[in-house]
Parts: sequence; C-alpha cells; structure tokens
Amino acid sequence: MNEILFFGRNKKPTLIENESNKIKKPTQFKFENENENEKQIKQISSNIVSGRNSIYLLTSNHNAYGIGSNDSGQLGFDSKTLKKTEKPILMMKNVSKIFSGNSSNHVFLLNSNQELFGCGGNEYGQLGLGESIKERKINKLTKIQNIPKGKIIDIQCGNIHPIMLIENENQNPKRKLYSCGYSGYNGLGKNGNTYEFTEIKSSLFENDNIILDFSVGNFHSLILTSNGKLIGFGNNFSGQLGTGNTKNQLIPIQIELPKLRFNEDISNYHLSCGFHNSFLYYSPLSFSNLEEDLIKLFERKEFCDISFKTENGEIIEAHKLILKYRLNQNQNQIEKLQEIISKKSTKESNQIFEMIYSNNSKINPELYSEIKEIINSNEKIEETMKRIYLNENENEKDFIIERKEKQYKFPKLILIMRSELYRGMFLSVTNDTSNKVTDYSELSNKSFQIFEYWIYSNQIKDEIQITQEIINEIQIGIDYFQLNQTNPNLFDLLINKFNN
Repeated sequence: MNEILFFGRNKKPTLIENESNKIKKPTQFKFENENENEKQIKQISSNIVSGRNSIYLLTSNHNAYGIGSNDSGQLGFDSKTLKKTEKPILMMKNVSKIFSGNSSNHVFLLNSNQELFGCGGNEYGQLGLGESIKERKINKLTKIQNIPKGKIIDIQCGNIHPIMLIENENQNPKRKLYSCGYSGYNGLGKNGNTYEFTEIKSSLFENDNIILDFSVGNFHSLILTSNGKLIGFGNNFSGQLGTGNTKNQLIPIQIELPKLRFNEDISNYHLSCGFHNSFLYYSPLSFSNLEEDLIKLFERKEFCDISFKTENGEIIEAHKLILKYRLNQNQNQIEKLQEIISKKSTKESNQIFEMIYSNNSKINPELYSEIKEIINSNEKIEETMKRIYLNENENEKDFIIERKEKQYKFPKLILIMRSELYRGMFLSVTNDTSNKVTDYSELSNKSFQIFEYWIYSNQIKDEIQITQEIINEIQIGIDYFQLNQTNPNLFDLLINKFNN
C-alpha cells in the first residue's frame, strides 16, 4: 500500500473530514469507512493528477478514479445528476495515464492501446473532438478521433487548452507538439482557435532537435530541446516567459538563458509552469538499488544493443550484457527468448523483460511460468553483477578509467547504474566520444579496488581491512564519483565494517 499525504485547500473536494478548509501541514489521506472503491484507491502506484477542482487517481490495476467537482462533467458523469463527489468514483478501466492541469476543468485518459478519451469543459473545443461538436460540457468519456500518428508521450492541460507531445520514429523531427482549444491568450502557439489537435510549427524545432521536456501553465507554455534551446509562447503578463518583457507571444520564440551549471547534462533539466510563473530546474535520475536500477535502465534506450519483435511487429530493445547474465548460461537462451517474445503483445513483452531484469515473478506470474526455465530464477541480482565483474571477456568492458599507470575497465552500463558522474557523462545529449577518464589521484590502489568491487555488488569484500586512511580516501572518492544517492551507501558500509 502506498502512503498519501495531503495539504492545502480542503474544499471542493473535502478530502479529509473534520479538518479545516486549509490544511497547513502534511496530513494522512485515508478513508474511514472503506467501500470497494476506497480499497482500490489504496493500491495507487502510478498517478495522482490535479484538475481545477478535481483530483484523479490511477491504481496499480490500471483503474482511474475521480474525486471532487463534476460541474463540467470532468468526472465523466452527467453534471446535473452528479455535481460533485467526495468519495472515489470509478471513471474508466484499463488506463495507462491520466492527463489534466491544475487550472483545467477537462481531463484525458489514455488506455493501454494508445486510445485517448476525454471529458469535461469543451466550450472552446479544448477536448479536440472537432468543430462539429458544440457542447460546452462533455459529460461522458468520449474517444478522441483524428489523433496524429505516433506514441502519445505526454499531454499537459492549461486553462482551456491542452498541448500534446507525440513521438513517431517515421517522421522528422520524431517528436512534435500539437494543441487545440482557445488561442485568445496566445496559449496555442499559433493563430486562431483549433478544434482538433494540430501541429505547433516553428523553425525553432529543427530536424536535429529533440523535445526533451515541456510544461503548460494557465495560458503559457515552455519547451526545452536537446541542443539547449528554451522556447516559449503564450501569456506573458507577469514575465512568466522570461523574454525580458511582458509582451504576449503568439508564436514560439527562443528565450535567452544564462549559462547553465550542468549544461552538458541538458537532458536532466526539467520545466514547471505555474499560473503566472515558471521554473527550469536540474534533477538527475536517482537510482536506489540494483534491481530498481536495472528496470530504470531498461526504460533508457541509449545503450540497448539487441532487438526483439513482438507479435504485432513492434520492436523492443534490451541490453545484451544484462540478458547474458540473467539468462541461464546457454547460447540458445536468447533465441528462446526471441521465440517467446514473438508470440506476445508489447505490454506482455515489457513485463517479461521487467521480470528478467528484476527477477520479480509477481509482475505477471502466468508469464513468469513461461520464462522461468531460461532464467536464473534463484540468483540474486548482486550475484549477476559479480559474475559480470569476474567475467574475463574484455569486449564487454567498454570504458577505461586510467589512474597513474594502471587501467581499470568497466561496462558503461554498470557505471551508469552506480555513479552520478558517469550517468551524466554517458546519458548526456552531448556525449563525449572519448572512452578514458583520468581518475582522482588521491585514491590509493586499495581504495579504488574497494570502489571497483562495490560498484558491482553493493558489498565490501570480507577480507578487506578497513583503516581510517581508507575511509578518508573513500569519502573523497564518493564526492568525486557522485555516489551520495546510492543505496546501500558505500560510506555507511565502510564505517560499519570499521567499527566491527
């Protein structure tokens, strides 16, 4: 069960009974008299999304629930018979994502088949249903037709307009933005109201430019691209576009940025647009343990080097190095995996890879029974990492760390999992083609060997004798390699071993 804390306005909806309208400190969000819906809410794992006066929840079994105001039909029910609810109400099953905005009275639900449904306010065509549908309120979840081809990455909703990011490998550039709704405050990035999702076009979105992140405020939007461009358009009454003036911008304009501290790692910058303000902030991936690291790396395709085709012809990419050590030590196992994937849907195939990477059969026990014969089902992930460490095949170690007169080889994939320094280096959009780094000279060979073993196994060798000098050196190394967010923490392990 996931824990939920709530603070802020406790009216429309009243989420926590017997509390004031303003909850000023984080307070437990729970249900006193559980009905079946409320039990489902306790399984929240993916989304909690805020609308203007509504809240949407996505549970681990992919059910979408709504709480709060339904004055515009934004909960998917007739607003005359259901004006509001302060208890969870089931909106739709088989939902993969929920999209809304804290100033919007409309909502979109995306199912696992990439079909998009919407309901709520439609007075300016902000649901993208087309000009023929004139209803100001759409009280029933309705399928959105004429969606541009490709995968829906994100939808962010302003007051009376949404902006959609779609990725299509067959188009150039492969990521494009689309908008619909009201343009009176220039929030669409183009002239005139639009009743269907249409592309936001600009020469600023060049062919070699990838849209990394975007955010939509009340009536303004910001976009960050892979070559470091910050692009904005919309209302600028309070200077929220950062253009140096308060003039509204009808079409996309590039915004001059100060020198960024981590400019070489632009993919880890993110945008957040509020009602009349904006933030650009740096937030790198934070991995906690080896199993979670592997799952997160599966979602990052930069170092994937083996492809699998599903039954519908979609390609799923994976990391050959990890598969080699997670599968039984037999050359035919990858071929057997290819055969299994070819008979599965994309969703099932992704679940199979997650189970192989994490060795977690609970993701889908039925599918796990089909693959358990080809994987090391009894092997802990740390043992997998040790086997990679002990492997004599130097071809799999594709990065060299030079220190003084000695070289150490590592797979880049492992370094990404354990060090913020190398994660920023290898996952940056401005990759350095060099494969050598001169290590921090203050680390002795013994201290570096401790680092080397721990980077794979999360452990310190039993035979290693820890001294105060080594602890001092390792502390320097932790800062240099940016290992502070790892779990278990290397420094804590050293101190415990030293004290024992």
